[in-house]
Amino acid sequence: MNPQELKIIFMGTPEFGALILKAMVENGYRPVLVVTVPDKPVGRKKILTPPPVKIEAEKQGIEIRQPKKIKEILEEMKNIQPDLIITAAYSKILPKDVLDLPKSCINIHPSLLPKYRGPSPVQHAILNGDKKTGVTIMLMDEQIDHGAILAQKEMNIDPKETGAGLHTKLALLGSNLLLEVIPAWLAGEIKAIPQNHSLATFTKILKRDDGLIDWDKSPEEIERKIRAFTPWPGAYTFFDKNGVKTRLKILESFLENGKLVLVLVQPEGKKQMAFSDFLRGNPQFKNNEKICLHIQI
Repeated sequence: MNPQELKIIFMGTPEFGALILKAMVENGYRPVLVVTVPDKPVGRKKILTPPPVKIEAEKQGIEIRQPKKIKEILEEMKNIQPDLIITAAYSKILPKDVLDLPKSCINIHPSLLPKYRGPSPVQHAILNGDKKTGVTIMLMDEQIDHGAILAQKEMNIDPKETGAGLHTKLALLGSNLLLEVIPAWLAGEIKAIPQNHSLATFTKILKRDDGLIDWDKSPEEIERKIRAFTPWPGAYTFFDKNGVKTRLKILESFLENGKLVLVLVQPEGKKQMAFSDFLRGNPQFKNNEKICLHIQI
């Protein structure tokens, strides 16, 4: 089938989804509708901010819907009579009414399923010190990342990789694989292979509190956490500033001689700064023996 003849509904939310949407459009697979989550307040000032998928869809001039619940637009989706629904980090489970609409519901997931099902596979691959990861193109069912696999592609994880960087690389890898899979699947050239559910591992939604550094962990584990949680939820610790418990984000670090070298930090309410500059203004930070056991001062 000619790509221009396909009626596709695309569903996604973060930058991972936006990069895949962009690649689809550039290669002739232009959705008739993009579905994403509502705009959300972001930052200290709670500025209402659109999700990256909405921003990309607006650039491409594609119709957008942002329902709080998918049932709000179910009739509209039915009327489209889509050939395909393609999802990439939409962040909501699709009900059977939606899954039954098209000939196929296809998801792009940034892990080698059944490993790392759920919402934070990229961060967990770095956290756990994995050497490899990849993307999976799968058919969707009513369970999380549970459907049969259409294709997978593997890639190495750079030892200095961050969560943000790996998300981007996997989105590009997934885009290329998706563009191979769509025509082959529709032509009947691919056989869907059920996952081995006994091997499944699961990830959770990351919250800000998950970024708190446990200084009982090894320097290697802490360094991986700092990279994995860039930019969200961010790795941080606390220090005493004039008797007040104050948050310190750790933005960049590396390992040297078995210790953690802090490079870039951000004290609460301040701009990013070199750790050396932070120390000059906060010499009391060195009084924390547990932290100083792990870091090179």
